[in-house]
Order: sequence, then C-alpha cells, then structure tokens
Amino acid sequence: MSINELVKAAHENAVNKGWWNEDRSFGEIIALIHSEASEALEDYRNGSKPDEVWYQHKVTGYSTDRITEEHKPCGIPSELADIVIRVFDACGRYGIDLEQAINEKMAYNATRPQRHGGKVL
Repeated sequence: MSINELVKAAHENAVNKGWWNEDRSFGEIIALIHSEASEALEDYRNGSKPDEVWYQHKVTGYSTDRITEEHKPCGIPSELADIVIRVFDACGRYGIDLEQAINEKMAYNATRPQRHGGKVL
C-alpha cells in the first residue's frame, strides 16, 4: 500500500472502532501520538532492546515469542508502529496528503547542511 492508502486504512479503522464518535481536539491527537513515544521510551528504560518484540496475552498478561489471536505485539517496534498509525489517523482526519508532505520534507532536508542547527541533542 502507498502511504496515503495506509493513512486511509488507519483512519477508517479508527472511525469503525468508535474513536471518532466524538471529535477530538488537535492537542489531544498530538498528546496521543506523544503517549506512544513515551511508551517506547518506557520499554527502553525497562531494558527492552530497540528491535525486541514479544507477544502478550490479552487477558492473562503472559508473554510469548509468537503471535496468536490471543496475544498482542509488544515492544519498541510495536510502539513505533502505534506512533505511525496515530499519525496516519490524524492525517486521515484532517485530509493531509502525508505522502506529499514526506516527499517535500525529505527533499528539503537533503538541502540542509551537515548537522544543521549545531545542537548537541
């Protein structure tokens, strides 16, 4: 799927699951994106490796190394996916052509000087 097809699919899923039954403010949407980033950081702080994935049982919490219908994916990769899915949903809500925005921004970033801004972090 293209990026914009993924945007459409993510937003349609969120609508179908009732997440847009009441309108959300832009600030709330950004906070939800940020919360997924915080969950990734928390996994890292708890000792997870950036590429580590496990599958947690939805009811018991028991973890395994394989996915089943009763297990959900967990770990930093899953949290990063959640960030992207929330961004896709937001773009679907606001009609943002994310594919174009990414291409424009990447083209612009290619013109920037080495370590532009001179900031350490």
